[in-house]
Amino acid sequence: MSDGESDPDWTARRERMVDHLISRGRIERESTERALRAVPRHEFVPEPRRGAAYEDRPLPIGEGQTISAPHMVAVMCDRLELDAGERVLEVGTGCGYHAAVTAEIVGPGNVYTVEFHEDLAREADARLSRLGYDVDVRAGDGREGWPEAAPFDAAYLTCAAPEFPRRVVEQVRPGGRLLAPLGDRRQVLVAAWKRADGSLDREEHGAVRFVPLLGDS
Repeated sequence: MSDGESDPDWTARRERMVDHLISRGRIERESTERALRAVPRHEFVPEPRRGAAYEDRPLPIGEGQTISAPHMVAVMCDRLELDAGERVLEVGTGCGYHAAVTAEIVGPGNVYTVEFHEDLAREADARLSRLGYDVDVRAGDGREGWPEAAPFDAAYLTCAAPEFPRRVVEQVRPGGRLLAPLGDRRQVLVAAWKRADGSLDREEHGAVRFVPLLGDS
């Protein structure tokens, strides 16, 4: 989907990164592997840090935010078990990389992402459009979700919250999935499935470290 291959070496670096993740057992689903091989991570990394774009670590992107390590993006895509055609809500756009990977899996027009920082949202929107990704981006309080686009098949947070935001949960269809790092000092990646009565079945997937979810209050 992307046209961000100005240097052939970027492709080789990305292939090595994905091969490394596979060798470490970090990727389980073929759709996740294909998406990581397709998205040019270097295009989402600020120029001064671009040489480290295909290292498996988070990198700063401004406003105190980071682009997640590739293995964490892979783990989250795998845990959500995303399929083509599903409608997905992302809270925490950042630079747009995770949204692009998700869009590679679910297809164009199916990803809605909310970023608290207006500058990051604007830059991510322009970047995603330039690279050919049909992703809807808005600036705002991610805890409010995106009610006009609901219901969603899945929703995930790329920032840590004390609990799944109530309105985000409400916007996921019964039977849909949620995923988020939950907690303050000790964060745990939690997957959840929404029951018909609106309650959640939960499953923990180990300790993680994310920037905190921001809001207006």
